[in-house]
Amino acid sequence: MDFLKIESYLIKLFQSQGLSDLWSKNFTLLLLSFTIIVLATIIFLIAKKIIILIFNKLAKKTKSSFDDFLIKNKAPRLLSYIPFLLFLYVYMPGIFENSYNGVFVATRNIIEALSIIILIAIVRALLRAISDYLKTIPALKDKPLESYLQVVMIFLWFIGGILILSIFSGKDVWSFVTALGALSAVLLFVFKDTILGFVASVQIAVNDTVRIGDWISMPDNNADGDVISISLSTVQVQNFDKTITSIPTYKLISDSFINWRGMNESSGRRIKRSILIKISSIRFLTIKEVDSLSKIELIKNLITKKKNEIESFNKQKKIDKSVIVNGRNLTNLGLFRYYAESYLHSHPNINSEMTIMCRQLSPTTQGIPIEIYAFSNDKVWVNYESITSDIFDHLLASISYFNLECFELTSTLSERPK
Repeated sequence: MDFLKIESYLIKLFQSQGLSDLWSKNFTLLLLSFTIIVLATIIFLIAKKIIILIFNKLAKKTKSSFDDFLIKNKAPRLLSYIPFLLFLYVYMPGIFENSYNGVFVATRNIIEALSIIILIAIVRALLRAISDYLKTIPALKDKPLESYLQVVMIFLWFIGGILILSIFSGKDVWSFVTALGALSAVLLFVFKDTILGFVASVQIAVNDTVRIGDWISMPDNNADGDVISISLSTVQVQNFDKTITSIPTYKLISDSFINWRGMNESSGRRIKRSILIKISSIRFLTIKEVDSLSKIELIKNLITKKKNEIESFNKQKKIDKSVIVNGRNLTNLGLFRYYAESYLHSHPNINSEMTIMCRQLSPTTQGIPIEIYAFSNDKVWVNYESITSDIFDHLLASISYFNLECFELTSTLSERPK
């Protein structure tokens, strides 16, 4: 399409209508600019329809989901800008070349800058599609791919910015690179968090510290929930109340936190809780009390074994049992511990292949703690709490059968002054 001939024809047409040479030229350039923009827009719409149609057909025919991700990230739409910009670059600056050299240079520079921006946007859409596709692979699903994508995009936008500045200033690209080298200290300060985030992301990926989907607890940052995203600058945690906490990525390297992944990958979730026993309720058991407790199924055999063992020892040592403290004896607290441990072993929701223990801790001002240490089969939080509550409901209700008392902090009202 020869726009120079069209331009010459329109100028003569406007002049024949009585317009001056200047106005004839200006009206001609305005009309040609509008025509080129309209034609470029039509080319864009046609190209967009054709490219999207081609991509949609390919997506239906192929089994891979990669082309679906390209469509999702609008890669076909961005590709439609290429013929649009190409048409503008070929025809738009040329109409000003012989009339307004400044406008000619500015128009060409703007189109070149837009081309760089569109090219970077296309690369970004392609990289995002690759990232989304890689997330469908089980081995890469929980990796911080978003962080690496952001690093690449920062680099591309940095290069793109230098190229655009070079286009508008007319200076060589290396002159800008040299100037930026002199400003490296300022750049390091400005991009401090980005650099720290990148280093942290690499360390997190290499050391496998945190994955997407991990349950982490970070009380200092009010975070207690599942990691939903790991980016260059922040790690987002969805708390159990559905609120979102954003934590700077580098804090996962510099600060301490709890990652519950090990618990999720194990075959049980730990139960570690104590019952406080009132020390004054602990005592030796009489023969009559031992016989009564022998009716409890879970410790019947154990009591018989212990009873025979103690009687044999006391008889061998010729212990005077007229005083109950002499020799070996069974205590109500000791039998309760045996009972609690036997109950845990028999419980269907306790993992018998992991540690099961009922132990006595050091006495405190609130009594003597009897700690239950075991692992539930079910790791789901709600079910875990239900299992734990059921176990302690039973044990607390059983305490009275052993003539024991739980510690309770009581308050007394002092008499009011009259």
